[in-house]
Amino acid sequence: MNRKLALPALILAALALPGCATVFSKHPVGNRAVPEPAKSVELSRYLGRWYELARYEQGFQKDCEGVTADYALRGDGKISVLNRCRKPDGKVSDAAGKAKIVDTQTNAKLKVSFFGPFYGDYWVLDRADDYSWAIVGEPSGRYLWILSREAAPGKARVDALIARAGALGYDTSMIRVTQQP
Repeated sequence: MNRKLALPALILAALALPGCATVFSKHPVGNRAVPEPAKSVELSRYLGRWYELARYEQGFQKDCEGVTADYALRGDGKISVLNRCRKPDGKVSDAAGKAKIVDTQTNAKLKVSFFGPFYGDYWVLDRADDYSWAIVGEPSGRYLWILSREAAPGKARVDALIARAGALGYDTSMIRVTQQP
């Protein structure tokens, strides 16, 4: 496969087939449903840069460290998404996409697309009152990201957020801590 098409193909597979994937793999939240978002999201406060503290490892993020996500409001009302990570060879890998709010009551449920018309769920399951951290997942429980406004908030904060993900029903043994520079 052409190397330039490999990343979009992986992202497409990850976003288009999460329901099928959970049938064949261990469901991270067991038989329990992924929780509904705990709080509403004020979009203007959620926009900006987030640093990934931890995640469930996915093929499209293999060997990614120093992961950031930047969100900005677009002219059409959607949200631009720019995910960036550093590979072991020092090269930076970018994935640009767009998001749209699907639950206007809370703004906590979005759909994100990195490849054409295919969208995947992106739910802000919990967040700090001051928007200093957020826990993001989706209904199948296959994806999880723990985000922070600080690249290195300290081990105690990371541990507390991993514990919160566990309280939400996620298997904390599957969480991979992201190295930030």
